[in-house]
Amino acid sequence: ILRDLLQVSHVQTIYNIFVALLAVFVLNTVIYDFIDTGRLSLDFSIMFWAFGKVSTVINVWLVMLIMSLLIFPLFRFWHSSQSTWYHLPNIVWLVGYIGYIVVFCVFPIQEVYTHNLPPVSSIIILTEQIRLILKVHAFVRSNVPKVLYTSENENEIPEFGQYLYFLFCPTLVYRDHYPMTPCIRWDYVVSNFFQVAMCILYTYYVFARFCVPVFRNTGKEAGNFKNLILSAFSCMLPGTMVLVLGFFAILHSWLNAFAEMTRFADRMFYKDWWNAPSYADWYRTWNVVVHDWLYTYIYKDLVQLTNNRNLSTVAVFVVSAIAHEYVLMFAFRFFFPILFTMFGGVGLSFVFLKPSKHNKHSQWWNIFMWITLFLGNGLLMCLYSQEWYATQNCPRKNVRYTLKKGRS
Repeated sequence: ILRDLLQVSHVQTIYNIFVALLAVFVLNTVIYDFIDTGRLSLDFSIMFWAFGKVSTVINVWLVMLIMSLLIFPLFRFWHSSQSTWYHLPNIVWLVGYIGYIVVFCVFPIQEVYTHNLPPVSSIIILTEQIRLILKVHAFVRSNVPKVLYTSENENEIPEFGQYLYFLFCPTLVYRDHYPMTPCIRWDYVVSNFFQVAMCILYTYYVFARFCVPVFRNTGKEAGNFKNLILSAFSCMLPGTMVLVLGFFAILHSWLNAFAEMTRFADRMFYKDWWNAPSYADWYRTWNVVVHDWLYTYIYKDLVQLTNNRNLSTVAVFVVSAIAHEYVLMFAFRFFFPILFTMFGGVGLSFVFLKPSKHNKHSQWWNIFMWITLFLGNGLLMCLYSQEWYATQNCPRKNVRYTLKKGRS
């Protein structure tokens, strides 16, 4: 959608404003450092630390990729053994599949702790772990019924090349075939990766100017409720900027780059979530890639089992909230379930709060959505930043594999 909207001059101006803001951030940092220290200094030490231990990240990712590839020969063996005398009961295969998923869940966490990976590197490993697990489950869930409920002559088991393509194309819903573009525009790929790099730089400056100076003394100085409220409100604008930057970097630029490289033609990674009149619409349009997986492999199955749409909706939100909190919990090394509470609690309650179909005041509902997004992102940025610096400034001794409880 943004690719088409950016062709409109008025929308392109908004994009130009964000680029200009990045230039102002850099200029602000240079001038501030020059006046404060008397010399020009562009300090990227925090960013280099956060993205540190790249070789370890690559090695762990390669192991996870091999683990995800192993499911294909195992699935083919299960399929070929169905009509033979030595085939095992399907319940045994199901238990084995669950064990495989458990190992896939445990291994990256162990590596994150063993190598003491910094936050961003940990987030990369954990989000890739979730992505690959979702892909594996999508492949298995889509192809098992072909074996169980169709005759041997009718079912068509995909080839390895189809599964390999699925692992790298930007979708989580498995299909044997996808629409494809005729060629790869490498200039478009480079421009998208460049935009990702600029978004990372932009996010770094937002944290460096609005987060680090405010919270770095947490745990060293006595805090109070007044400072908490002031800090939360001061984080609302930068927190929402980080949300928008993350959206643009990942859901737009990163996925479009991989879509172009794999010639994947379906580019509906998101819809116009910024116009959503309710949270129900926002959750459906913010991240179409994940929403489609949750709808296809969780919601539809639960509706079929329970015949209860509301219960299925709640289950989907709980699963999604656990996944989000899981990444932050093991990346930051402390248990502080604010995101889970806001996502699976407050956010879920807002889903059932929506205007009627013929409501003429949807603009006000959209304003309400944006106000709550500002409030929520400011609170998240404030509380997680406080907790991070509290655990850094007041560390517990002899703690290695245990999670720290909230200390701020």
